[in-house]
Amino acid sequence: MDLFAWLNTPAFELLGKPVPYSDLFGNICALATVVLALRRNILSWPVQILGSILLFSASVSAGLGGNASRQVVIIVAAVWGWTQWKKSKAASGEVLVRWATWKERAILLAALVIGTGVFGWVLALGGWSWNPYPDAYIFIGSIVAMYAQGRAIVEFWFVWLAVDLVGIPLAVAGGLVFSGVVYLFFLVMVILGLIDWSKRSRQTISAPHRPATDIGRDPED
Repeated sequence: MDLFAWLNTPAFELLGKPVPYSDLFGNICALATVVLALRRNILSWPVQILGSILLFSASVSAGLGGNASRQVVIIVAAVWGWTQWKKSKAASGEVLVRWATWKERAILLAALVIGTGVFGWVLALGGWSWNPYPDAYIFIGSIVAMYAQGRAIVEFWFVWLAVDLVGIPLAVAGGLVFSGVVYLFFLVMVILGLIDWSKRSRQTISAPHRPATDIGRDPED
């Protein structure tokens, strides 16, 4: 049995549906990614790359072409985000989070709406997804969120929240029940991350001489 075949064999069943190893381990990495991002730890990026490789395998097996393509782009975006945080750390030893400007918000929203429409049309035209527009929405939303995360913009948590709300029913409908359950945990962690980054953004504005975030350093330190 080759690696791809083994990754997509069932590890166990959840609600009467099989959970492949790729879905299991990929989502464990995804959960770890969110926890590390909440702590502003640079290791969130390589862990996300590993998780995306595993979830790519799971999505291909489930026939979700848009979600599979999403994982490829996430890997590329994670490499970019990783370099951005490394540069910031090299320059100042910290990454300062901030709220986006209204112009940046408008750009992010336009990218999300237009990108979803265009990519959804492509998926539908090629027959690459059984539910093209929600599939496209998750794909584009992930790109927008990771771009905002790489720029250390607080709004990236809002985008992930919007992606999760669509991802839960889509994953369950596509047979990836474990992914749907994990998305519920994401919702909780995204809210915690939003609260934490929001507070730190205000600290940066009110007290710029104090470090807002330290990569690789726990908030309690």
